[in-house]
Formats: sequence, structure tokens, C-alpha cells
Amino acid sequence: MTLSELGTYTAQQFEQVYGRPARWIAAAPGRVNVIGEHTDYNDGFVLPMAIERYTVIAAAPSDGHSGSVQLHSTAQNSAPPIDLSQTLKPAAKGTWWNYPLGVIAGFIRQGARPGGFDALIHSTVPLGGGLSSSAALEVSTATLLEMMTGKELGPVDKALLCQKAEHEFAGMPCGIMDQFISVLGRKDHLLLLDCRSRKPELVPMRDGSVALLIVNTNVKHELTGGEYAQRRAQCEQAAEALAVPSLRDATAQVLEQGRARMDETVFRRACHVIGEIERTVHAAEGVRASNWTTVGQLMYASHASLRDDYEVSCAELDAIVEIAARIGTQGGVFGCRMTGGGFGGCAVALVRTDAVDAISATIASEYEAATRIKPTLFVSRPAAGATIVRSGEAGGPPYFRRR
Repeated sequence: MTLSELGTYTAQQFEQVYGRPARWIAAAPGRVNVIGEHTDYNDGFVLPMAIERYTVIAAAPSDGHSGSVQLHSTAQNSAPPIDLSQTLKPAAKGTWWNYPLGVIAGFIRQGARPGGFDALIHSTVPLGGGLSSSAALEVSTATLLEMMTGKELGPVDKALLCQKAEHEFAGMPCGIMDQFISVLGRKDHLLLLDCRSRKPELVPMRDGSVALLIVNTNVKHELTGGEYAQRRAQCEQAAEALAVPSLRDATAQVLEQGRARMDETVFRRACHVIGEIERTVHAAEGVRASNWTTVGQLMYASHASLRDDYEVSCAELDAIVEIAARIGTQGGVFGCRMTGGGFGGCAVALVRTDAVDAISATIASEYEAATRIKPTLFVSRPAAGATIVRSGEAGGPPYFRRR
């Protein structure tokens, strides 16, 4: 569905659940990271793109203006009522409403009290696929609360509030990329984000002859060793061994000189991060120049590094990248890599738009033959970030503007 259709559908679902029309509707997109994986918490660069998949929230003041919030999801169980007169605390870890709950708490800390409201959440961002469904939920909630409270946050402040919600309420020590692209995404642009300075730079990708094909492996390997936190700690160990504030400040030469001061695993983790930061900057240059062959080669190199040095890939992701490489540029695939935290989730391929159907059919067929799992595929061009779909009179017509 288009964003307009999603807004209409979500408004209809709100009215069906709550028996009255919605006054406000806000939306925020998921994202795919074109390149720059596990660099954000190392003060490096990332190159994400907002995708044409959104989390939409429709809301209206509570009947009787009570001081509680009711959250209903079309995909998950409803949250218990949230009492705004009490200090908000996280629910059990893994509970989906921790994400909006943390954002509401962040607004209250800033003196913006929304009052009681009912909300319905509908999302087309795949869950658990590494496409930032959590950030889309956080940013759409924040965009909704801006309308409800009249407190408009600057884009950086808004992204940081959402990141803090994920840290404190969801217990996930994420970097800043996901929230930034969900807030700042723009149609026909990627976003080169300097994760140290938090300076965003829009990178035009207006060439309609190419698009990003996202392939969900439909697997998510359950890991018990806290792999994300472990990788982050290993990067910190490497930076300490090299006497630099973060791996952003190191070069391949500096790393080689300090190799004896760290174990082999920590060395390989640092090798990936330092190389990935460089690849990301070069990829942004390639996108600006519409040099898709170079961008594709950098994507393949990124995947190899994530697989071998950072060890966050898996057999299913590797299978998709191998199939894409066999199709090659003659078949319309410039490059492919895993995207997201790893251990399952999605791969992303840079493809010719006119070859999408053939490429999708080949990947789907060969992946299922290799793994006995049906993948989910969709294509996207760079999409808009956080959007106000409706603001004002309940049941009024939808309209759209960036937030």
C-alpha cells in the first residue's frame, strides 16, 4: 500500500476498534542500510535509506479525557492501559510496547504531557528482519506526540529521544542510525550519517534505473551469548589497545602496528570496522556519481568482511549473496550484502529496475531450493522520513507533510 492508502486503512481500523474517528495520524519508515554495518557505535559512517514500508499510528483523545493511554496493534496483542499519573517504567524485556512507552516517558521528562489518548498501530515494516521496525515505531510515536502536545522537536533531538527510549525501555544499546534515517529520510536520497558529529548529509539517488531489492531470509537465529554487546565490547577493546578514542580514529596501518596488543578475534573485529568505514565513504561517492558497478563491488566486500571478520552472517544470508553474485551485472545485479545486525534477517541488493521481476524470481527459487525456506522480497526506492498524515479535526481528510 502507498502511504496514503496506509493512512486511510489505519484510520478505518482505529474507528473499528475505538468506535470514533482518529484526530491525528503519524507515520515513520523502516530502513535498509545500503552499507556501513556495525560502524555506528564506533563513531563511523553509515549509508542508510528509508524504505517504502511504514509504521502508522492513528490516535484520538481518550473518551472522558482520562489520564491513561491505550495502545492497540493490528499485528500484536494490545498493551495494558498506561497510567500517565504514575512514573513510567519498562515492561518485561521483549514487550513491544516498551518502544512507544519509552518515547512517551521522554516527552514527559521534557515537560510535554500528552494527556490520555487511544492509539492504533499498523505497520508494513517486517518484524525481526533487520529493517528497523523498532525505530519506525519510536519515530512515529514521537511524531504523533509532537502533534498532540505542540512540542516540536528538532530532528536530531527527536532521533536522540527515540534512541534513548530504546536504550532505557527496550534494553537495546543501539547506535543512532536507525532513528536518524527514520526521522530524516528523504525521497530519492540516501543519508550519509557521521555517527560522531551526528551530521547528516543527503546523497542524491535520483537515477530511476536502479533500486534496492530487499530479501528477507525469514530466519532469525536465536543466540544466547549477547553477540551484539559482545561485538561492541570487542571494538572497545581494540580501540583501547590502539590508544584511540574509537575505531573511527584508527587506520589499517595503525591496526597492523597494534596487532600484537590484542587477540586475533579482536583484531578481526577491528579490521572489519576500519575497512567498513572507508567502504561507506567510497560508496556514497559512487552513489553521487551513479557509479553502480563500484557501489556494488563495495557491497560485496562489505558482506565478505561481515561474514569472515565480524562473524555476524549466517548460511541463509550467504546463500542469497552467492545467488546474487551468480546473476551478476549481466542479469541486473550490481552488488549484494547482508544488512542489519546479522544472524538472519535481510540481505539487500542493488539492482536494475527493469530486471527486478526476473532477479526476484531467480533468488526466490534458488534460495528455497538451497534452504527449504521461502524468502520474502520487495523492492524500494529511497522514501520519505517521518510524516504527518493527519492533524486536526477527527475524521478529517488525510494530508501529508514532512515532520
